[in-house]
Amino acid sequence: MSSKMAQAVGLLDQEQFSCTICLDLLKDPATIPCGHNYCMGCIKGCWDQDDHTGVYSCPQCRETFTPRPVLKKNTLLDEVVEKLKKTGLQAAPPAHCYAGSGDVVCDVCIERKHKAVKSCLMCLASYCETHLQLHYESPALKKHNLVKATGNLQEKICSHHDKLLEIYCRTDQQFICYLCTIEDHKGHETVSVATERTEKQKQLGATQSKFQQRIQERENELRDLRRAVQSLKRSAQAAVEDSERIFTELIRSIERRCSEVKELIRDQEMAEVSRAEGLLERLEQEIVELKKKDGELEQLSHTEDHIHFLQISKSLYVPPGPGDLPSITVSPHISFEAVRKRVSELKERLEDVCKNEMSKICKACRAMGIYGCSTETKEPSEARGRAAEVETCPLCMKPLQNKLRLICTHAFCEACLRSTISLVGRQCPVCLTALTVVGDQPEGQMTMKHMKDFFGKECICITYNIPSGIQTEAHPNPGKPFTGIQTQAWLPGELWGLFGKDVLKLLERAFDQKLVFTVDVTDGAEDRVVFTNIPRARYLNECSDCNFLGTVKAALNFRGIE
Repeated sequence: MSSKMAQAVGLLDQEQFSCTICLDLLKDPATIPCGHNYCMGCIKGCWDQDDHTGVYSCPQCRETFTPRPVLKKNTLLDEVVEKLKKTGLQAAPPAHCYAGSGDVVCDVCIERKHKAVKSCLMCLASYCETHLQLHYESPALKKHNLVKATGNLQEKICSHHDKLLEIYCRTDQQFICYLCTIEDHKGHETVSVATERTEKQKQLGATQSKFQQRIQERENELRDLRRAVQSLKRSAQAAVEDSERIFTELIRSIERRCSEVKELIRDQEMAEVSRAEGLLERLEQEIVELKKKDGELEQLSHTEDHIHFLQISKSLYVPPGPGDLPSITVSPHISFEAVRKRVSELKERLEDVCKNEMSKICKACRAMGIYGCSTETKEPSEARGRAAEVETCPLCMKPLQNKLRLICTHAFCEACLRSTISLVGRQCPVCLTALTVVGDQPEGQMTMKHMKDFFGKECICITYNIPSGIQTEAHPNPGKPFTGIQTQAWLPGELWGLFGKDVLKLLERAFDQKLVFTVDVTDGAEDRVVFTNIPRARYLNECSDCNFLGTVKAALNFRGIE
């Protein structure tokens, strides 16, 4: 490089020769098609992340390139950067090179401190761009380990030997220096920090892969669940519309039948009334004629002419006959009672039919679920057959953890049920039955006794006694024996005036509802009775404040014990 060029380089700002990706001086500089320069490794790493898209862009101007440009080292620019490292900066540093609040300061600067760009793990000091040049120029310092400027260098130094923590002790799981391997950690399994980082990086990669797999699974489940919700909404809307249409047609059909019955009654009424009116007219006419003859007979009976009486009476002395009218028997309480009775019976039968069908409709509706849980009841033989199977939660589809079984027979993980209740309310997430938790606690006794501790304070000792027995269908291994339990729990008596009484009553209800104990499966040994996760105080000092009672009450309230 010529002397003139060297002088020009000396007057330039070092920032002009810095990579905008790593913010350090350019290493193996490469110029991309838009004219911007980067470290060869930095731009390759940046573009490697865009391989899946096939479109590559400049980190500064965002100009895109397709296909990926072939990178070559800019030898002229590399020579300029090397010269810059040797000559250092001649111009005054820009204002942003001075250390500000929160920046790591240069340990060499005397007056106004510059911002450190690198920290040396060998020198245990941080340097600005100017004072870092010696590490690039001096052969002895070129081998020092430079890292990004950090303010916690002392954390990387052994507190016993003031040496760099460059070794990792796997036996004691801690960072040590090389002198520690001779003294306190002699004979331990030790590796370099870089080796341990590589090993942990592999483990981290495996863990990250599992997280990514779980994320993918959950995203698929989320997508499927959203689709199921949308399908459920569409199906529900269609069912509502169809039900409304069907019930409207049913109501119209009943209204038509009602009109037919009314018309039938009116027709029968008109026919009977018409027939009766004809008979009324003929009866009235006959009564008139009979009254006329009766009057003639009355008048004849008062005549004094015997010959006239005998002549007329011969034609009048004919008793009235039945005539053309049939004999009429009239019921004074004639009604359509039989018709009304039949209509009433029809109503009752329709109500019974509607009630039965509504029960079937409700069961069919509750059988709908987006969690893949069947609502059918298993026969006892089927339950015994699946005793060895792992029961899964219909919400997370994993083996049940802290199982809670509801009165509708559906069982869930306690954590899953807690999170779901906040969304659907206090009801079963599967069949929407009101939430009531029931347990599988074997038969036993719960007794309370008021006592005083060593300090004279009142306390309540609760004694539980669950004898050994045989597991039922509600337990993990029906038909097999289980070992009982006899134990104690405590409640503070000095808090009795607050809500201790309420807590004790709730505990009694929980015991009656079989929620305090359960049967736990053991490996090889006989299954045994254990406490559920309702909080309990095994010793008196564990229940010495109100927080304990509040925690117990909250746990019981969650299970519907209020």
